Amino acid sequence: MFEKTVAELSRALGRKEFSSAELTTVFLERISRYQNLNAFITVDPERSLAQAKAADVRIARGEGGALTGIPVAQKDIFCADGWLTTCGSKILSNFTAPYDATVIDKLNRAGAVCLGKTNMDEFAMGSSNETSYYGVVKNPWNPETVPGGSSGGSAAAVAARLAPAATGTDTGGSIRQPAALTGLSGLKPSYGRVSRYGMIAFASSLDQGGPLCRTAEDCAWLLNAMAGFDARDSTSVDAPVPDYTKTLDQKIEGLRIGLPKEYFGEGLNPEIAQVIQAAIGEFKQLGAQVLEVSLPNSQLAIPCYYVLAPAEASSNLSRYDGARYGFRASDYKDLLDMYCKTRAEGFGPEVKRRIMIGTYALSAGYYDAYYLKAQQLRRLIAEDFRRAFEVCDVIMGPTSPSTAFKIGEKTDDPVAMYLNDIYTVPINLAGLPGMSVPAGFDARGLPIGLQLIGKYFDEARLLNVAHRYQQVTDWHQRTPKGFS
Repeated sequence: MFEKTVAELSRALGRKEFSSAELTTVFLERISRYQNLNAFITVDPERSLAQAKAADVRIARGEGGALTGIPVAQKDIFCADGWLTTCGSKILSNFTAPYDATVIDKLNRAGAVCLGKTNMDEFAMGSSNETSYYGVVKNPWNPETVPGGSSGGSAAAVAARLAPAATGTDTGGSIRQPAALTGLSGLKPSYGRVSRYGMIAFASSLDQGGPLCRTAEDCAWLLNAMAGFDARDSTSVDAPVPDYTKTLDQKIEGLRIGLPKEYFGEGLNPEIAQVIQAAIGEFKQLGAQVLEVSLPNSQLAIPCYYVLAPAEASSNLSRYDGARYGFRASDYKDLLDMYCKTRAEGFGPEVKRRIMIGTYALSAGYYDAYYLKAQQLRRLIAEDFRRAFEVCDVIMGPTSPSTAFKIGEKTDDPVAMYLNDIYTVPINLAGLPGMSVPAGFDARGLPIGLQLIGKYFDEARLLNVAHRYQQVTDWHQRTPKGFS
């Protein structure tokens, strides 16, 4: 059962080949067996099985939908009523959410079963899942390497077949980069397509929730449930949501693929470049046209992002002071001392680094020089994409400049760590949809991801293009050794 995709499991549940309770039990047993990956922070078998049994009742009555009875792992950044919700941080290590995030609520209404809350970089700040208070997550393809971040726990869980699908969030690549490093399909929707209500904020103008699955088809099924307007989220876009599964099989003859010349220069691993070119060749065989485009300001994306995101984080994380909820330091003299000690003890080094950078960028005398300038660069980056999409339908390139690196290899070099997001960050700055799909492996047997970038709210085209690619390749069907 654990080798089946979401689509296959849904059809099998509909045929009553097995029950949701039986299916959920299989995945709970695998989660327990492979705890060495450290993919989960919280698991509650009793609660999960209760949901599964309720789903079985719905299916028996003929009331089930596409996701009814399907187990889904939830990134521990989404508030879930009655579940410990830590955001991978000590400062929220005792916080039990009193309500459901919109994403959780939508999946619950669809009948999905929550398998548990997955590990993540603290407050989604990281590209390797090494900053979590709960320890490093290991990549199933090689436990000595990272799974990517910040949605590394979700990625490791799906890659190791501990869950058929998982939710993630993407602020600068945190769905697509771990998808690439673990051989999965991961989709970051357009900004505003999926509600951020109940999703613990890192950088509010960049954060976006999305699915991590084995196939593009599965991503379409999950996005159908997750997407939609939410009046509780002021950044949610009130726009029609199509059925993303309806257009998966459309032919892509005549599709115009843009290849940014800036994405294939210095810094890209030659093995990855070769794999991406081979993937482009598959699209040519399917009738697509390929042309070169230019994104001249893409090299400015990393410095731009690492001014804007920390600035927003500095503001968002000011609420964690020990006064209302979460961790509180035990030994303090007065209120100010409590604030200082709580934050000093409750936040990890990377979170502190970004708060300090953001506070500096917003401070008097530096706002115009840093924050305002970064916002101007952001506009130029978005404008680059607008011009590129005048001549192409989809932009393609690598998801990450390298495959999974060893645990601890880049922890002492923040700049080297940040550069892992060089191909993903521009998409968040522009608010565009982006997706990573498996495209091959390097000489060490580590997965390589192909990134697809679409026009605003054109997720249906990305899913269609990815699905057609997966119909003629089998990279998405590979399973890490020891987990099949």
